[in-house]
Amino acid sequence: MSAAVAPGSKGKVLLAYSGGLDTSCILVWLIEQGFEVLAYMANVGQEEDFDAAREKALKVGASKVFIEDLRRELVEELVIPTIQANAVYETVYLLGTSVARPVIARSQVAIAKREGCTHVSHGCTGKGNDQVRFELAYYALDPKLQVIAPWRIPEFYQRFPGRNALLAYAAEKGVPVSQTPSKPWSTDENLFHISYEAGILEDPNVTPPTDMWKLTVDPEDAPNTPERITITFKAGKPVRVTNEGDGTDVTDPLDLFLYLNTVARRNGVGRIDIVENRFIGIKSRGCYETPGGTILRAAHIDLEGLVLDREVRAYRDEHITPVFGKIMYNGLYFSPEGDLITKMVPLTQTNVNGSVRVKLYKGSLTMEGRWSETETLYDMEQSSMDVQGDFEPTDSEGFIKIQSIRLKKWGAKFQQN
Repeated sequence: MSAAVAPGSKGKVLLAYSGGLDTSCILVWLIEQGFEVLAYMANVGQEEDFDAAREKALKVGASKVFIEDLRRELVEELVIPTIQANAVYETVYLLGTSVARPVIARSQVAIAKREGCTHVSHGCTGKGNDQVRFELAYYALDPKLQVIAPWRIPEFYQRFPGRNALLAYAAEKGVPVSQTPSKPWSTDENLFHISYEAGILEDPNVTPPTDMWKLTVDPEDAPNTPERITITFKAGKPVRVTNEGDGTDVTDPLDLFLYLNTVARRNGVGRIDIVENRFIGIKSRGCYETPGGTILRAAHIDLEGLVLDREVRAYRDEHITPVFGKIMYNGLYFSPEGDLITKMVPLTQTNVNGSVRVKLYKGSLTMEGRWSETETLYDMEQSSMDVQGDFEPTDSEGFIKIQSIRLKKWGAKFQQN
C-alpha cells in the first residue's frame, strides 16, 4: 500500500475500533492509504466510554461510527452454551476472549455488507490468536470480503515498531492520546472475563502485581463471612439465582450473569494464571479473571453429577467438551464442525434440571447441596447403605463374575510363568 492516495479512492473499510492508540493510528493510516474508514465498536460488557470513543473516531477521520450492544446475544448464544458444554481449553482456560469473537465478527460483517464496504480491518497482532479468530469468521460469513491486517503488513509494522512510534504519529496527525500511564501489560475485557498478557507477564516466573487484577478483590481481602447463593438450571441453562443472605432473586439471562459477576468479584472468585498453547504454535502466558463464569461452570458440573445419565455424560465429556473448547479457542465457531458441535450440546442437556447451593468464600467455591424436582436418576433408598430398597445385593455377584472373565484370562498368563 502506498501513501499520498486520494481519500476514499480504494473504497470503504469497516475497522474494528477500540478507541485506543493502536486502532486510532490504524484509522488515520487507512485514510492515508486511500480508504474511506467507518469505525465499529462492539459493546460486549467491557468498561468503556463509548461516547468518548465515538467522538474520537469521528475527530480523527471516520466517516461513520457504529456502536453495537452485543451483550445479550453474547450471553445467550455463546456463554451459556459454553457452560452447558463445560468447555475449557487445555483443562483450565474458560475461553473468555474466544467466546466473544463470533458475535463481534458477525456484527462487523453485517454492518460492512449494509454499508457497502469492500474491506474489513482489525488491530490484532501478527502473533496472537485473535487475528485467526476474526478472519476465519469474516471469510466464513462473507467469502468476498477483503481483510486488512496492518500488524501483518511490513510497511505498517516497520514504520511503527513500538509505542513511541505510534505516539509520534498520533501527535503528528492530531490523534488525541490518553494521558493515563500505559500499564506494563495488555488487556482484553468483556462481560465474561478480562485477560492480561504481554509486557512484564511475558516472563512466566514473574508474579502479577496485586494492582493488575481489575475485576476481583484479592481473595485475602475478601469478606470474612461466606456468601451463599442458589443457582437453578433448566435444560442446562441457568434460569434463576437467589442470594440466601439478602434475598436477591434474578431470572433474566443477562442480568443473572451480571449479578453472578458482582457476587464473584466481591468474594475474589475467578482468577487463574497459566501458560497456554496458542493456535498458531506459540506458547503464551496469560492471566484471567472469569468471575461469574467460574461459578456457573462449577455449579453446572455439580448438578450434572445428580441428574445426567452416566453414559451420556461420559460421551459428552470425551467427544463434545474438548472439541467444543478447541473449536472456540481456534476461531472455528463458524465452520461445519462448529455448526455440528453446537447442535449436539443441547441434546446432552435435556435432563439437566435442578438447583445447586453454592458457598463463596475468599476466592473459593464450595457446593453445599443440590436437588432436582423432576429428575429421578438419584434414588436415596437405592444408594443408601442402611436401606436395601429395590436393589438386591446378590445381583452384584453375577455382575462381578461377568466383569472378571477377561481379567481372569489376563491374570492366568502370569500364573503360568
